[in-house]
Amino acid sequence: MLDERRRSRALSSGAFRFALLLSGLFASGSALLLWTVQHQINHYATEATNALLRNESAALAGEYRTEGVGALVDAIAQRKAAPGGPFEYLVLDRAGRRLAGDLPMSASMAGWRTGFVQDPGGQPEEARFLGVTLPQGGLLVVATDAFDIRRMRDRLEAFTLASGVLISLAALIGGGLAGRLFVARLDRINRSIDLIMAGGSAERLPAIGVGPEFDDLVHNLNRMLDRNVAAMEGLRQVSTAIAHDLRTPLSRLKQHLEGMRNPAQRQPVAIDQAVDQIDDVLHTFQALLRIGMLEGGVGRQRFSSVDLAEVMERVCQAYEPVAEDQGFRLTVDHVDHAMVTGDRDLLTQLFSNLIENVLTHTPPGTLIASSLTVSDGVAVAVIADDGPGIDEEDREHVFERFYRADGARATPGAGLGLSLVAAIAELHGGQCRLLPTMRGVAVEMKLPIAGSAEST
Repeated sequence: MLDERRRSRALSSGAFRFALLLSGLFASGSALLLWTVQHQINHYATEATNALLRNESAALAGEYRTEGVGALVDAIAQRKAAPGGPFEYLVLDRAGRRLAGDLPMSASMAGWRTGFVQDPGGQPEEARFLGVTLPQGGLLVVATDAFDIRRMRDRLEAFTLASGVLISLAALIGGGLAGRLFVARLDRINRSIDLIMAGGSAERLPAIGVGPEFDDLVHNLNRMLDRNVAAMEGLRQVSTAIAHDLRTPLSRLKQHLEGMRNPAQRQPVAIDQAVDQIDDVLHTFQALLRIGMLEGGVGRQRFSSVDLAEVMERVCQAYEPVAEDQGFRLTVDHVDHAMVTGDRDLLTQLFSNLIENVLTHTPPGTLIASSLTVSDGVAVAVIADDGPGIDEEDREHVFERFYRADGARATPGAGLGLSLVAAIAELHGGQCRLLPTMRGVAVEMKLPIAGSAEST
């Protein structure tokens, strides 16, 4: 039952229908080829036969003009005595009496015509006739049969017909086999899809193997599945992190609100503390919403040509007084121009978050170095410091949402600053990573220069 179902699916598959179409095209092509070849052969055979008859009649007429009717009769006799002669003759005098030749009297007509002669076995044979009027009123008729040409035409017709049938059958058989192979490969795909729909997030679609375009399709589908799994994992992590990190501020908010029921408590102070807690929660949710929108691609419609050097210069100028007031040193080493495609406000927020991260998590006296270079069509921006740095086990987690190293838990924040940096960089088609350093932290971001191969 399963084999019959698979066979039925194979015969109704796209591969078999395509093979059926090809077989029809082959059959039509064979018929057109046969007709064309036959037409050309008939044309060539007619021209060749006419030329032979024209030459033979001209030669015999020349004998008659130079030597007379006796020489013409002798020439015809000699030609008839030679074995394998292709011509038949008829010579009539002015009175219509036969002088030579074996053609019937019905062939005694001047000019070209097609008729029949008898072959050695007495069977009628198609022939071509040419009748020439002799100078003294006689008639010379020369004829030749078209047996060889007809035999060639018949063989060619049989060969073309057989070839067309064999090619069509081969196409049908090949289409059936290809259909079964295609259906079997699709069954593997469908089984994998069933496993994925049943919850097997680690399952991936196998390669079809029929052609590179199908394998590219499967590869892109697997990439889409990877992105979906990553998104679901990110959603799970965010949900867990929200439940964990917002529990404390919400608990404090609840305590403040319950304390406000106590008449002895100072109401304005309790209200201010509750408002601060609400502001922290709202700030966290706004940051999460912004990261989610960036990861979803929202914002690309506002992209334009932006000078990254100008953006970084403005950010550094804005933070230089703040850094000096807090005892930090800020140095700048930027190229003059680095045009990228992006959103000016988002890029400004990216570098602002990086500098604020240093101001928040490093002690006064730390050196902040901002640099921008361009190499091989890529703008390379680095925000580095010589502060206490990040422990090795924390370095691979710093761009995750809500992740905070042990040394940063005493400072305000929700651990979303570098996550927002990574989301903005990814939206712009860039890469953001920590550089290995002997001291401090160096965050590198690479963005393709506008118009370069990387940006396309």
